[in-house]
Amino acid sequence: MTKLKTLLAAAVTCFSVAACATSNSGSDGLYATPTGGAPVTPNPPPYSDALVCMAAHARTQGQAAPRIAVGRIADYTGQIAPEGGTRVTQGAALMAMSAFAKSGARLVERFDTSVAELELRYTNNQLIEDASEDQGFRQIYAGSIPGSDYYLVGGITELNANIRSNGQDAFAGDSVDSDPSALFSRRMYVMNVGLDLRLIDSRTLEVVDVVSYQKQIIGRELSAGVFAFFGDAVVDVSAGGRSLEPVQLAVRSVIERAVLEISAQLYGVTPEQTCAFDDPIGGSNITGGVQPYTTYAQSEAPYVQARTSVDRGHERRDADIRSQLRGTYR
Repeated sequence: MTKLKTLLAAAVTCFSVAACATSNSGSDGLYATPTGGAPVTPNPPPYSDALVCMAAHARTQGQAAPRIAVGRIADYTGQIAPEGGTRVTQGAALMAMSAFAKSGARLVERFDTSVAELELRYTNNQLIEDASEDQGFRQIYAGSIPGSDYYLVGGITELNANIRSNGQDAFAGDSVDSDPSALFSRRMYVMNVGLDLRLIDSRTLEVVDVVSYQKQIIGRELSAGVFAFFGDAVVDVSAGGRSLEPVQLAVRSVIERAVLEISAQLYGVTPEQTCAFDDPIGGSNITGGVQPYTTYAQSEAPYVQARTSVDRGHERRDADIRSQLRGTYR
């Protein structure tokens, strides 16, 4: 009878918990209140401040901002997530637009012109009203759309899982089964994402700059537990946590670092001298501005073409690299 009462009490408890969810909507028309209430916050990667600083420096020096169009920056990794969908964001081009906007560039739309083309077709058929025009409808004027000076295209070309992984397991307990025992486990692994971008002169279609960068991403897992008998009672307690650096935020960080490098070329300045920021890549490849005749324009020492050096960004061979920026090798 005691066991039956215990089972009935447990069943009543389960039904009372389940009663919190109901099939009848409330007076506000909702079945349930959504969990969470975190506020909307900015989403700045580590290089956003440097991009904004670059824009402020260009305005202070009176430098003209180039007109930039961003084309397709596709995912060429071809990797599919186990739960479905791609593992890498398909919005890399949108991230590049946001990065160029922070750098002070004047953006012209070339990525999605469907609305503009529809408006142009309606205007050509005199279907759009415009009170400012004498005829009462919108007019089409030659040369009213500004062209781009350069456009950016490229793709996400690398997503390498489990570049390195390691773990530790520890178990402690007595030879007597009833004595307490404990378990500790730790895991860590590293992956990376890389992209290749190119800047093209819109008038000549010459590739005037190329950037190829990668960023490492770290994941950690930690767990611990205790198992013991206390008389007729059994106690099994465990706790743990898992964290993974966001892959899509890593993509945004790589894009912003590439746009910072390209913007420095367009403005003809070095970001390290213009804006203070901690960067493991070291000094930028400054050539005094984008040269329209060759992708890697020749420059005088000490501004060598550092991007072509295999030592650049290498954790063991590059003297400029530092470990403060997240995701670097430790």
